[in-house]
Amino acid sequence: MTSSVLLPLEPTLTMSDVDVIRVTGGVKLAGEVRVVGAKNSALKLMAAALLAPGTSVIDNIPRITDMGIMGEVLRRLGAGVQFAGDRVTVEVPDRLHPEADYDLVRRLRASICVLGPLLARCGSVRVAHPGGDAIGSRGLDMHVAGLEKMGAEVSGEHGFVVASAPDGLHGAKIALDFPSVGATENLVMAAVLARGTTVIDNVAREPEIVDLCQMLNQMGALIEGAGTSEIVVHGVDALNPVTHTTIGDRIVAGTWAFGAAMTRGDVTVTGVEPRWLEIALDKIANAGGDVDHGVDSFRVRMFDRPRAVDIRTLPFPGFATDLLPMAIGLAAVADGQSLITENIFDGRFMFAEELKRLGADIHIEGHHAMVRGREHLSYAEVTASDIRAGAGLVIAGLCGDGVTTVRAVHHIDRGYPNFVGDLRSLGVEVFRAEVPADPEYGF
Repeated sequence: MTSSVLLPLEPTLTMSDVDVIRVTGGVKLAGEVRVVGAKNSALKLMAAALLAPGTSVIDNIPRITDMGIMGEVLRRLGAGVQFAGDRVTVEVPDRLHPEADYDLVRRLRASICVLGPLLARCGSVRVAHPGGDAIGSRGLDMHVAGLEKMGAEVSGEHGFVVASAPDGLHGAKIALDFPSVGATENLVMAAVLARGTTVIDNVAREPEIVDLCQMLNQMGALIEGAGTSEIVVHGVDALNPVTHTTIGDRIVAGTWAFGAAMTRGDVTVTGVEPRWLEIALDKIANAGGDVDHGVDSFRVRMFDRPRAVDIRTLPFPGFATDLLPMAIGLAAVADGQSLITENIFDGRFMFAEELKRLGADIHIEGHHAMVRGREHLSYAEVTASDIRAGAGLVIAGLCGDGVTTVRAVHHIDRGYPNFVGDLRSLGVEVFRAEVPADPEYGF
């Protein structure tokens, strides 16, 4: 264990919004890379720690910007948060401050997951709406409807979600309209301290949901069905603090898998369970890749130009929407025409417009992208619009014929703790540098 190092709100070892990554194309990714804990799990595990007074420890966390922001969210709620290497210690008091301010929630939508734990612990909560908009807006309606069935009174007030349960929460039967990860997490965390039994149907089945439920059961919760479409929670009177290890990040692992396929490389990825990427790895195999599964590891080799494959995103166990930029990148250099369909988020195809600047042949119609593959891409200056788009653009730059510059790489920091270092370890000529901020666009 390394010495205690506080992870600041804006970690000094990561890139800012005026940093760029410059990557030289024509390189095949080759070597071994280890992924650390899943961002989409670790953030929720920190929130779950609020359910038990005392000191909980979460190991194998990624050192990324979002972890620092979540740490500050918990501090303002009254918890003590200390980062040391890949471990975070959360000291939870007997009494919490039940309000999460907008200045932090707007920077990390995942921080809305404190809603369920705070309502269960405090009986009332006031959490800023991530969009600062009406309570019934898309994104939180299933959270609200489920909590109301459990006896909560929920309203919107000046951009905040305000909820109270003066008589405490009680068990209920809840059916989600869509297997929302966020709604599943909030409702499960609220239900563990509710009276009686809560049955939640059509829940998210992601490995990160299973990880959360495993930690809650370690704390003394009684949860059945995690990983299936129905979760049953038998409420208990109190939970206890624990030490828990975060599962590996399947999205980061998938990024390197597609990077190997796109560059016709040979990459071994460790620290993650291959079955969590079954559909993605099958698509790479269908594209001509050689995929070997190991114990908490896998290897991807691509000897020739990849073949075109059709991909559509779906809730787990389907193809993850977070890997869509990598799927489009693979299609952009594949032999033939691919149809890529996005069924989860409307804004994912913003990435495609930047990829076109690298010479990709992409035509968008609604939530479909028709991609005609090219033997090689070009080089250009492009801008990341989100975490996965940023990583996808850098990987696509490896398929170009020169030096590609990716701007706004602070997005990449939010999901990849050592992205440039990992690229270098895989044989890439890459560096980051500060450039003057663009006064028109702010980066």
